[in-house]
Amino acid sequence: MHLQQTGTGSGPQQANPGHWNFGQGMRTPGSVSSNNTYLMPTSPSKRARVCKDSYKPKIARTCGQRPACLVNASVTYCGNNQIYAFGGFDQYTDEVYNHVLRLDLDDLQWTLVDNYGDIPGVRMGHTACLWQGSKLLVYGGENEHREYLSDLVIYDLKTSHWTQPEIRGSIPKGRARHAAAVYDDKLFVVGGLAGTEAYTLDEICYLDLKTWTWSRSWSFVPRFDHSTWVWGGRIWVFGGLGPDMERTGELWSLDLKSSPAFRSVPAFGISESTMERPGPSPRSHFGQHPQTQHVPAGSSGYAANSSSVQVRGSSLAAKSVAPGAIVSTKFISGPNVPSPAQGTHFHCYSSGALLDFVTPAGTIRPSECNLSALELGAQQWQKLAEGPEIFDSSYRWHYCAVNEDGTKAWLLGCAMENSDNGAANFEEYLSDVISLDLQEFGLLGNDLTWEPGIETPRTPVNHVTSKSGSLGSNLAAMFDQSPEASGSDFIITANKDDQIDDDDMSAASSFSPMDNPQTPQSLNTSARISDPIKVHRLILQARWPHFNRMYNSQMSEFHTKKLHIQEPYTVVRAFLYYLYTDSIERHPEYCPGLAEVAGLLVMSDVYDMPDLRLQCVHRLSRELDVEHAAVVWERAGTANEEWLRRRAATYCLTHWGRVVRTEGFKSLSRRSMIELMEVIDVDGRVIGGEELEVVGGFGGGKFGVGGSGSEAVRRRARAQESHVGEDMDENEIQDDEGMEIN
Repeated sequence: MHLQQTGTGSGPQQANPGHWNFGQGMRTPGSVSSNNTYLMPTSPSKRARVCKDSYKPKIARTCGQRPACLVNASVTYCGNNQIYAFGGFDQYTDEVYNHVLRLDLDDLQWTLVDNYGDIPGVRMGHTACLWQGSKLLVYGGENEHREYLSDLVIYDLKTSHWTQPEIRGSIPKGRARHAAAVYDDKLFVVGGLAGTEAYTLDEICYLDLKTWTWSRSWSFVPRFDHSTWVWGGRIWVFGGLGPDMERTGELWSLDLKSSPAFRSVPAFGISESTMERPGPSPRSHFGQHPQTQHVPAGSSGYAANSSSVQVRGSSLAAKSVAPGAIVSTKFISGPNVPSPAQGTHFHCYSSGALLDFVTPAGTIRPSECNLSALELGAQQWQKLAEGPEIFDSSYRWHYCAVNEDGTKAWLLGCAMENSDNGAANFEEYLSDVISLDLQEFGLLGNDLTWEPGIETPRTPVNHVTSKSGSLGSNLAAMFDQSPEASGSDFIITANKDDQIDDDDMSAASSFSPMDNPQTPQSLNTSARISDPIKVHRLILQARWPHFNRMYNSQMSEFHTKKLHIQEPYTVVRAFLYYLYTDSIERHPEYCPGLAEVAGLLVMSDVYDMPDLRLQCVHRLSRELDVEHAAVVWERAGTANEEWLRRRAATYCLTHWGRVVRTEGFKSLSRRSMIELMEVIDVDGRVIGGEELEVVGGFGGGKFGVGGSGSEAVRRRARAQESHVGEDMDENEIQDDEGMEIN
């Protein structure tokens, strides 16, 4: 993946234990107690567990007052398993609406909602943002006369009542097809179309929701039909179209923390017209110069069927560049970089990543659809799922909504149906919905992610999660310290890392209390036990339910204050550090690398700790590398994480020549090695590094799938296998060498 990066602006850049019985005087199966040590049961074997099926989102048919396939409406998830749709126009009749429709995701029922108060006029191309959990902030759009609006109306979800606050300050230009986001009690508005000639705005401004005062407008990035969101104290912009109607895959961000202009209450009373200067005639996006819309004489600026004020500018204003650091990243190519020109794209934010749903469309093959994620911190694209795993090619999707937690997403659309003349008809109603559990793809959700205090988005992720906060930092300072220094009152031991060979590691990973109720004697000797880890009993009881149940049974460990866990020392140490900090991010001493995280994944499954499990899947899927891919594949199978296992298997096969030479692959049991090799397709073959690089294999691509040069590579491969390469047309080979490989 190639990157171009430019910066402008001022300021700094910135196994379920539920079947184990616990009680007074009871022993757990598979545990051995001595006078001074309690042996915890080790990781379960796959044979003792039921593997769950691969995750496949289901499509459901809605009922009730299903809306026609609206264009440029707003579709917003508003909590309580409800999605609200407002406005838009009918693609066949061009009728513009101001209906409020609600989809109950529990019973899949569409309802036309009766609403009251200062009901806004019809509109399309507006934005609707959830605010304070019960209000929709509707801003801008176009009315039925194609006039751009610059009003704000508020819909109360509890009372179905519309209100229009008294706005102060310099009202920005009316606009449509812009983007908006709520952050720090401010409604930020970016870009859009404006003016009688429909030029692209490059503005960013905000409305202070405490004082209802508009800020001034600054120059940022010219876009419309784009997406915007706030993460890490920066506002981000991706996708959409630029001034020349080009589809773009550039990522822009603006630092909101370093400038006082985004923190203070904006001054008001200065008309924006006083800041405008004569400029060149803007370019029309539609190949002609539309006629100026007629406003009735004596009008006070209110459009027909609209109780909202409009501001219609006809010239570009000379604005200052937005304060704060502006960073732009252009993704030129790469095997995981989605092409903005192909398919129908929907963007949403979750877990510090931009998600790009590339859905079926007439311009893309079903095999090219996928779910990709752009890690905002590392600025890297990754493919989370292939299209056939998610989408049915006989459906078309028109809207996307995501919950505030970033754990679920919904796509709204309908199925294609063949009409009498054989033409495909699929845009009649928003009749179907597909629900996606984003956690199945390794996404933590916004509640479990950190917002790093980074100076630039290219900084790697090396931070403790914000969920632990200052309390987690204080607890981390007490971890594994002497009783005199920290008041620790409990001892944990584990298996020594350097004295467990490959066979023992495999046995430890697959050992199950159900297979062997007796602990191997070799693991009982002091020579196999690690140095003690000094911890606090209260923290373990509060953070580790299994330990709490075991300790309350008052067995020998209650009296000896010692516990032995039959897992490698580094994994146990990382696990205990997680209990103190709620973090498994890279730490030079307590969580060195992916091998420990892979062990934590198994422990999270053994002790039924879903938060730890999610964090492990999240990190393993994003930091997967050649050295650890085989181990991650094996541990994911042990923990029944099928999505991660498929991802690791694909990575192993893509980099097979290097993976089989790693210590991680050599540490696998013979059974695991055979099983991994059987994943290879019966018609698969190993190709050389040079040929693999041509088809993008080193970046995660697959041989023979996609890429304009794949057919040329196949011809070379067939020639090499049959030893007739010298008979190929020399001109044909030269032509192939000049093809662009994406």
